[in-house]
Amino acid sequence: MVKGGVPKTIDLTQARERATVLCLLQALCDLPAGNADITPILRRYPSATGTYAKSQLLDAYQRLVQDGVFAEDQGVEQRLRGRPVRTISGVAPVAVLTKPYPCPGTCIFCPEQRDAPKSYLDGEPGVLRAIQNDYDPYAQTRTRIEALNAIGHATDKVELLILGGTWSFYPRDYRECFIRRCFDAMNEMESVTLDEALRRNETASHRNVGLVVETRPDWITPEEVLALRRQAVTKVQLGVQSCDDRILRLNRRGHTLGDVRRAVRLLRLAGLKIVLHWMPNLYGATPESDLEDFARLWDDPALRPDEIKIYPTALLEGTDLYTLWEQGQYLPYSTEVLIDLLVRCKVLIPPYSRINRLMRDIPAQYIVAGTTKSNLRQLVQTYMHARGLACQCIRCREVRGKEIAVGQVQVTEELRLDVVSYPTDATQEHFLQYLTPAGQLAGFLRLSLPITPRDELPIPEIRAAAMVRELHVYGPAQALGQRGGAAQHHGLGTQLLDAAADIARLAGFETLAVIAAVGTRPYYRDRGFTTGDLYPIRRLDV
Repeated sequence: MVKGGVPKTIDLTQARERATVLCLLQALCDLPAGNADITPILRRYPSATGTYAKSQLLDAYQRLVQDGVFAEDQGVEQRLRGRPVRTISGVAPVAVLTKPYPCPGTCIFCPEQRDAPKSYLDGEPGVLRAIQNDYDPYAQTRTRIEALNAIGHATDKVELLILGGTWSFYPRDYRECFIRRCFDAMNEMESVTLDEALRRNETASHRNVGLVVETRPDWITPEEVLALRRQAVTKVQLGVQSCDDRILRLNRRGHTLGDVRRAVRLLRLAGLKIVLHWMPNLYGATPESDLEDFARLWDDPALRPDEIKIYPTALLEGTDLYTLWEQGQYLPYSTEVLIDLLVRCKVLIPPYSRINRLMRDIPAQYIVAGTTKSNLRQLVQTYMHARGLACQCIRCREVRGKEIAVGQVQVTEELRLDVVSYPTDATQEHFLQYLTPAGQLAGFLRLSLPITPRDELPIPEIRAAAMVRELHVYGPAQALGQRGGAAQHHGLGTQLLDAAADIARLAGFETLAVIAAVGTRPYYRDRGFTTGDLYPIRRLDV
């Protein structure tokens, strides 16, 4: 294996190896439809050093097809691709970690290791990749893109997730350099300044379609929101953990629910997408209080996040929570209790929000007590299915690679436009969604109409604008310009933008802004938007 986990390619100039690979590929062609287990075939046709990796075979298959030696077969390619879920939502996620750095928090549940950012462990997959690359942003981004390419995923549309510690607490120079080097890796060339790197990405081979950072609610200020936009951030993950000030105090979280509300308000008014982290089973909580707490996320108009990550509290040695457990003052939920709680939480999720995670990637050996199930989401889904329950969150309703009618007219006839409207403390939100006849989600747009002045934000260009906070069309990630049976690239995005413009115009707005990632700026220019200082903007009277 080479650095970054990308296997070496197969030497097809060697007659024996070439013949073995051709036999293996033919066996995959002959495999009955619906049979996804190719392990017996891999064992039947081994390499000289062991079993071939799927990424090796996919690379060999593509070269043989290109040379006209092997007939193209979509079934073979699908069986050799890596986990399709990685890019099934339309983009390739690339997660990188910032270097270990002090954190302003003193949470009783949070681990701290010398070689990992605060709250992370050196055995987590993302941390292992970061350590392997010495936390270098360029190397992390480059090797992750190469690894995704090696297992057959399109990487021309990249969502960059910058994880590790409290982003807003890192020095400003480090943050800007980190982002610049990530973009240098996507651009495949170096830039002197961050602005230069961002401009180059508009036409790069790996365009950024989303930039995510994570921080604390008490570090979000109007000035920080402006800094985030200048850093090209489009989505912010906030470590909320609980909506109960008593629980926050007991766990020494260091912020209040009031801090959360202010942070969410500022981010939403600036058009940023909002992901909240929520932790059941904190010290002082019970399953009943957790369920009430989770309901507050949706009942409180000042919250209502676009996405949520549920991180059940993990009991880790060396934390203050571990000491409380040793003293008999803390008890982790059993797997059965946790599954029951998560099921009751999932049925509360409104259709405009998405559950990204139900469990963190903490290796089981680190967890002292409580559940260590890595397939918690699957267990919850099985439990719900057996009881006839359904989750209405975005993730559970995505088309997820299934084909729909091809061609803009047919798509429009097959899909119906549905609008879910809901108020927040500062805006009127409209969630526009295209649904299949079976109720699956093919694409959506978040339109945010401010009902209070944006005077608290130092961003004059959006002061009176309606805001598109997110536009997403589902289906497997396809190369730019590529068309197929999935939802992407059939005009759904344009139709959603036009529908949003109509709603904004009827509400009395004269301009429509969009919080566009730098790699999507050309897309919006083609649809009548003019690139401003921080946002593409389109007049609604033309």
